[in-house]
Amino acid sequence: MALSVPPGTRWAGDRPAVPSPGFAPAGARRRGELPSVHNALICVALPGLAVSPEHGQLTGQGFDGYYQSGRRLLSRCHVRVSGREPVAVRGGLIAAGRARFVAVVRLPGAPGPDPELVVERLRSAEGTERITLRSASDRVLRVPVEIALGTDLAFLGAVAAGSPGPELPAGVHGAGLRWTGAGFHSVVTADPPPEDALAATGLLRWDLELPPGSSRDIELRIRTDASSRPAGPLLGGALSPASADGDDPRARALLRTSLDDLRAMLVRDPGHPADIYPVAGVPWRCGFAPAEVLWTARMTLPLGTRLAAAALRRLARTQLEGGGPEAGSIPGPLRDAGPHLPPSCTGVEATLLFPVLLAEARRWGLPDREVAGFLPAAERCLAWLRASANGESLLGEPGAGGLQRAETQAHAYRAAVLSAELLDECGRPGGDSWREWAARLRSAFRQAFWIEDRTGGRPAAARTADGRLVPHLGAGAAHLLDTGLLGGGRFAEGLLDKVSTEQLARLLGSPAMDSGWGLRSLGARERGHNPFGHRGGAVRLHETALAVAGLAASGFEKEACSLLSGALAAAEAFGYRLPEMYAGVQRTEGSVPLPHPAACRPAAVSAAAGIHLLASLAGIRPDVPSGTVALRPMSSAPLGAIQLSGLSVAGEPFSVRVSRLGLGMVEEAAAGLQLGS
Repeated sequence: MALSVPPGTRWAGDRPAVPSPGFAPAGARRRGELPSVHNALICVALPGLAVSPEHGQLTGQGFDGYYQSGRRLLSRCHVRVSGREPVAVRGGLIAAGRARFVAVVRLPGAPGPDPELVVERLRSAEGTERITLRSASDRVLRVPVEIALGTDLAFLGAVAAGSPGPELPAGVHGAGLRWTGAGFHSVVTADPPPEDALAATGLLRWDLELPPGSSRDIELRIRTDASSRPAGPLLGGALSPASADGDDPRARALLRTSLDDLRAMLVRDPGHPADIYPVAGVPWRCGFAPAEVLWTARMTLPLGTRLAAAALRRLARTQLEGGGPEAGSIPGPLRDAGPHLPPSCTGVEATLLFPVLLAEARRWGLPDREVAGFLPAAERCLAWLRASANGESLLGEPGAGGLQRAETQAHAYRAAVLSAELLDECGRPGGDSWREWAARLRSAFRQAFWIEDRTGGRPAAARTADGRLVPHLGAGAAHLLDTGLLGGGRFAEGLLDKVSTEQLARLLGSPAMDSGWGLRSLGARERGHNPFGHRGGAVRLHETALAVAGLAASGFEKEACSLLSGALAAAEAFGYRLPEMYAGVQRTEGSVPLPHPAACRPAAVSAAAGIHLLASLAGIRPDVPSGTVALRPMSSAPLGAIQLSGLSVAGEPFSVRVSRLGLGMVEEAAAGLQLGS
């Protein structure tokens, strides 16, 4: 069995390529090293980005600047007022694509120590900046304003490598400046036009007069003639306008920010511009990552099925054809798997997620005609699975010496169980065969992957070709609890029996795995644990959200609520824009979660996981084909009363309320949709 990785494909967990250490230019970074972006304010409205320090001045150093489609259009935007540097007092994001910076200036001749002038800058990832000067003086202020501009027109990868190249010479262009390099150019125009424009220094100058209490605006527009088609203005119903309200205000903020970030990360499929998908993460992973697109679409099904349909269409077009061992698989890049396992192929994960997303999207209301169109691709995924697994239905990984990962078996089992019911209900053959196949896998997994010990045992992370078990416990075990949604609001039976599920719940809720900020990707007691390790100990919210939902569905609310509490505390500390990972250090009184310096923020799966966490509180289990929706809310109501409004079931608005007693009530639903048992 083999599964190819397309030439030139980057690892899903990879970062921009950097020069080899032996040939790095002066100031360049070593291979794998990235600029620290955890303190950066990143405005996102793809294909546009604006990366800023907290003080708001773009100095031409580091990673800061305005970017479009990966190219830096402006790296320097430095404001001086009356020859002085404004004193920054506040900077922060006000939306996914906008940031606000406030500074003050004490002008020469001021009668006292207090600043007389407030300088506010509103920066947008779409390529605009409005600079407002507000007078707090009782005298007329005559204020010279200078804005120094510059750019290198470097690509993001070169900036990340520390070798962006020199700043380019500017030329005066209308009411601003223009830079040209390598057949590309950038233009900044100002309104009102500057009184002086000095190309040699990249300087625009104004002499402004401000009567007492008045204000003046200067607006900059950064653009290029290169065409781009942002997804944002034409999103339509891709993600429903959901909102949360209730006793805990963090739920409202988390849902609002997660939804805002997801919308900002949507881009068009270049070959099929009617389809949109989320990039994996900003700033390093602004590309298509098959498995992460599927996870994002799956966790956002409460917001509608349009994103799922677009993901399925895109991946069906990439599915490998022919009669070889790879036929039916979906290609995907390699991904780091931590200190104890070789890199995994995300193509395997994507191939197994495809039929799962299709089956669950149908439960949420994906129209029958679209389901029918995707069934042939789903059946090809299943054919690849059957051909690639061994006689016990255990699935090895390509290029890993026959290594069988526990989470891969969970993906395969989920695909088989959900597909069996999907095929039956759609009048296709093979349902009984896949149920038998899943039963063999369940039996083989329980015998081959469970490690008995004096503490109650644990699932192995993997099994080598010669039968040796890799015993290390990590967050990948949470996939064993993510069994998938069947008809009638039922969750499928898992790979583990009741006793082993209870033991796994205890392990995931232990201090070794639950950091107090979320689930560690590798347990704190495991050899090689590193709290900043990508999959060696850092917290990845995606896995935490799967664990919360799986634990709650299995009846282990104590452990689920502890992980949920930690994730919400981390979300609050990160301003509700959760990074792709953060340090798995133990939470203590008065502590805060530590960011990973190079983590993408925002990241699609983290934003989607925030939505998944909140949906898990209500336990929404729709079965649109049968006209029912069941509610299984957390009976302990860990956030008190909560209402989720503006969700989407059967393509219509859906709202649900959970009381402080943990009772769920449907507030709004599509006509004809009945509350199931």
